[in-house]
Parts: sequence; C-alpha cells; structure tokens
Amino acid sequence: MQIPTGHHHVADAVIEELERAVKSINCEKVDILSYSFGKVERLVSATYLNWIKMVPKAYDVLYNRLAVKNQTKRSRQRLYEAMFIAFFKKLMKETEPRILFCTHCLPSNIASVLKQKGKLHAITVNVYTDFFINRVWGIAGIDYHIVPSITVKKFLLDLGVDEERIFVTGIPVHPVFRIPYQKKSNGKLHVLITGGSLGIASMDKLIPSHPEIKYTVLCGHNEKLYQDLSEWNHPYVQPIRYVDSKARMNELYNQVDAVITKPGGVTISECLMKRIPIFTCNALPGQEKVNEMELAKLGIVNQINPFERSIELQVKEFFQDNKRQLMYEENLNLYHEYVERNSLSEILLTICKA
Repeated sequence: MQIPTGHHHVADAVIEELERAVKSINCEKVDILSYSFGKVERLVSATYLNWIKMVPKAYDVLYNRLAVKNQTKRSRQRLYEAMFIAFFKKLMKETEPRILFCTHCLPSNIASVLKQKGKLHAITVNVYTDFFINRVWGIAGIDYHIVPSITVKKFLLDLGVDEERIFVTGIPVHPVFRIPYQKKSNGKLHVLITGGSLGIASMDKLIPSHPEIKYTVLCGHNEKLYQDLSEWNHPYVQPIRYVDSKARMNELYNQVDAVITKPGGVTISECLMKRIPIFTCNALPGQEKVNEMELAKLGIVNQINPFERSIELQVKEFFQDNKRQLMYEENLNLYHEYVERNSLSEILLTICKA
C-alpha cells in the first residue's frame, strides 16, 4: 500500500544504501497494489485500517490462520497469483530489473513462483520487515535473504536455504541511525512515545494526568491527537506532528532515555541500532502481536501493560532496577553479536556483483 508503512521505510533505506554502495545504480520503488489496481489501493488501505480498528480480534484470528499457522509449510497462494501475476509480469517487462528487492511478502511470493518456472531472471532478494517470516513470503527461487535476527536465520536454514545466502542485518534502517546514542542526561527521565506514522494506539491514554516523566509524543498524521495533547499545555508533554526527516528523528532519539512504541519492525530496529531501551504496548492485531512475542523471546523489548497499572510506574521500575537493566543490556549485546560485521552497503554491493 502507499500509506507510509514500514515496508516503504525499509525500501527507502535499501535504496539509500544501494546508491551509497553503487554510484551508477538506478533504483525505482514500486507499490504492487497501486501499480496493479490504481485508485482501488486507497479503498483497500482504508478497509484494512478500519478492519483493524473495528474488529481487531477477527483480523488477528484470520491473519494467524492464513499467514502464521504452520509457518514451515509453504504453499501456493492461488488467489494472490490470480490477482497479481499478470501485473507483475507486465512490470518486469517494462522495467527489466537486474535485481529485485521485495520488502513485502506479496511481491516476494509472485517472484518466487516465476523464478521457479524460469520466467523471472532477475536476482531476487527478500528484505524482511518483521521479526518472523509469514507463510506468504516466497522462499524457493529467492536468491538472497536479508533478515532481522538469528532466529529468522535459523528458521530459513531449517527450510533448506543455504547459509551463505542469508545476511543478518537487522531490519534495514536509514544510515543516520548508526550514529552512536548520545543522550545527555539531566536527571529527569525523558521518554519518546510513538504509534507509527498514523499516530494510533491511544497514546494520549498512556500519559498520567500529572506526569513525573517528560514525554515527547510522535502524533504522526493524527491531527486530533496532536491538538488534544497541545491543549494539555503541560511542560512535561510535548506533542510532535509527523517527522519526515531521518536526521530530525535521530535527534529525537538522542534526547530520550527510552522509547514506548507498538512492536512494528522499523521503529524497533531504529531503537535496536541505537541501543535505546524499548517498551512495547498496544500491539495491533496480526503481525505486531507476533513481532512482540518474538522480540520478547530475544529479551530485547520490555512488555508493559497499560491496563495493569501505570505505564509511568512500569518505566520507572525498569530504571530503578540495575539487574533488569544489566540483563537487558546483555540481551542487546547477544542480539548484535549475530549481526553481520559488514555494513548493509557492503552486503548489497556483494549482491550486486553476483
């Protein structure tokens, strides 16, 4: 979809790194849904968002049944093929790509089918945008896999993928986030709250009426949330509209002690790259709930529940517990231990030379 999802952010990050690694390369980003069906994409996007909002449990059940259950059993997605394969072939004929990067499972699935039939000759690369691989992603015929964690690498190895074709990089983020974390503490805890580009997850309800922690809240494109928080006129609550600049986003990260976020792939990866303590809550149904489960297994997020007790209290407890902080730091170090020593640019250059 064309709404600013993590799939788009990851595609932009890959393009940035490609252009850094290969000066003469020509990159083009295509959203397969809008390319295939034009303005219908807006209807699909609106339906998707309303479905999650109105009947989240139904969406969660369906997503798990169709995309998560029996992940190791890969099967043809006949409906997707019928809807998209003709458009996909048309796109390949028009652009004649030498390398095809997929940051969404749907085009990856179609590419896999065509590669196995010998009807697609481009080098194909899956760039995963979650901390698990759902059943729609194509595996057979895919040449390379850029994965977020050692857990995902092991999953692919169990499916028979050659180890030299798998690169553990974390979910790709803009190079600016590789700049070391430079928080200068002034004694008061400062927390960034983000609900993605759409500013969802009832973020205003996470902040107590009389906060003792300073909060910066990314409202995304949610103007109502921005106005509501602005009306608080509280010195410890700073709402911010959608941040388009990566450099500005990096500055915000450097000002805070922790981040409270939905467990979406990109924000999590930016924080992991900078080693900022992460607190997750209000996971959207579907992939975010699965993400949160996988991240919790790795021990690299702190799950908090706004319905149990004060979020502020749960955050303060973490920073008052040296053992918890030390364990969290050890888990972060273990996560980074498996990340490739070569930069993403170097890895992409290797793929381009294949």
